[in-house]
Amino acid sequence: MPHPLLYEINTRCWLRDLSQAKGQPITLDEVPDSEFLRWQQLGFTHVWLMGVWAGGPQARAKALASEGFSEALPDWTENDVGPSPYAVADYHVSAALGGDDALATFRQKLRAVGLKLILDFVPNHLGLDHPWVRERAELFVTAPQFEPETFAVDSVAGKKYLAYGKDPNWPAWTDTVQIDYRRSEARSAMMALLKQVADQCDGVRCDMAMLLLNDVFAKTWSRFPTREQAPSTEFWGDAIAAVRRVYPDFLFLAEVYWGLERRLQELGFDYTYDKGLYDALVARESGSVQRHLFSIGRDGLKAGAHFLENHDEPRIASVLSPAEQRAAALVILGLPGMRLLHEGQLQGMRRRLPVQLIRRAQEPRDPEIEKIYDQLLGCLLVSAVGPGAFDILAPGPAWDGNPTAQHFVLVQWSLDAAKFDLVVVNLAPHRSQCYAPVKLPAASVPEWTVSDLLGPDRFIRKDDDLRKNGLYLDVAEHGGQILHFEPVKDLNRG
Repeated sequence: MPHPLLYEINTRCWLRDLSQAKGQPITLDEVPDSEFLRWQQLGFTHVWLMGVWAGGPQARAKALASEGFSEALPDWTENDVGPSPYAVADYHVSAALGGDDALATFRQKLRAVGLKLILDFVPNHLGLDHPWVRERAELFVTAPQFEPETFAVDSVAGKKYLAYGKDPNWPAWTDTVQIDYRRSEARSAMMALLKQVADQCDGVRCDMAMLLLNDVFAKTWSRFPTREQAPSTEFWGDAIAAVRRVYPDFLFLAEVYWGLERRLQELGFDYTYDKGLYDALVARESGSVQRHLFSIGRDGLKAGAHFLENHDEPRIASVLSPAEQRAAALVILGLPGMRLLHEGQLQGMRRRLPVQLIRRAQEPRDPEIEKIYDQLLGCLLVSAVGPGAFDILAPGPAWDGNPTAQHFVLVQWSLDAAKFDLVVVNLAPHRSQCYAPVKLPAASVPEWTVSDLLGPDRFIRKDDDLRKNGLYLDVAEHGGQILHFEPVKDLNRG
């Protein structure tokens, strides 16, 4: 699938919900077949099980000390809190989820319906409970003495002061310990872990992947120098190549910010977070959306992972109105690249859940939001969007002095030389007009029938007018269409 549709699941909470509904504990190998069929019917190609790896008591204690759970779960108790999924104590599946064998069964069930499995790889750091903290302290960033954002550990090599995992722009993650990517031994050890993860899935979502870039890492940890010579190659280039020697089709998705997406793509990542598009959509800056799409170009769009929410972002239903969300959702679903949807997004959930919680508040489903996603995903399945060839179209002004063309996103998709689909979105809070410069086959036909797959509109346009002027569009506020074009002569063959 050249443009995958990824579904992110909060594994611990999801299994707890299934267990509650079933009245007995459900592990990964016991997930009902109906779940897999539902994902297939919605058109998903990949499932990301977020948070399957084992955590530990020290990381859980750090989570309990934060006490930041009341907004997401007002009646939370200590039993509702686990270690962060991003403070990994062991790259084996948590026993509470069924262990490695249960994951293997889950993966087989995915494959049976044509879906693939994505798991987390957390490269920047490990959890405080990982055995390497004591057994291989030399793999971590080490301070000569106690410093802010470090902690003492009695390792097998003696007392060491190790650094907590860190993003240079934020306080340290005190439930983690920082891998030192300036050290060749550390790189080799993390590459071995990555290969271990790759044995269990079809792709990885790599947490904060840009932190490992040589220049970023050197700047972040310059105050704790190492005697080892600076690496001459990038970790990601070496690691991705090593995995693909064994699994040529293995998928790499990077969480990345700071405008470093292109660098990670060049190192081998298939997809990188498209945070620029997300920011423009949630800020309701329709002109910025259009500029962003053209600035990153075809290659950037094909390598982008487009989303409206994930476990790090607010629930989109708490940010955009249903009409705004429908338009924004059609944008991300109508673009090339990876399209990422988050568990609960399709039901209109509003509470963002801290990743340490293993139980979530029960929220009523929003029928309006459910209808939006059912319609959008259903229409994608009968369109060329995703499997076809694409073009991002630059909307032209409807007339001199009309600036509203800047609010449109236009994507043309084709699977057949004589038929194509046009995704049309007006992101503005008012009616907007433009001309869409649709790309027609070289061989002209007298007329085209144009039908909206998302609505009742159906009309005929002359081929020569489309070639000369494009398709005139007059779309309501936050309006979205998938216009299907077929030559009239084909429809009249009966």
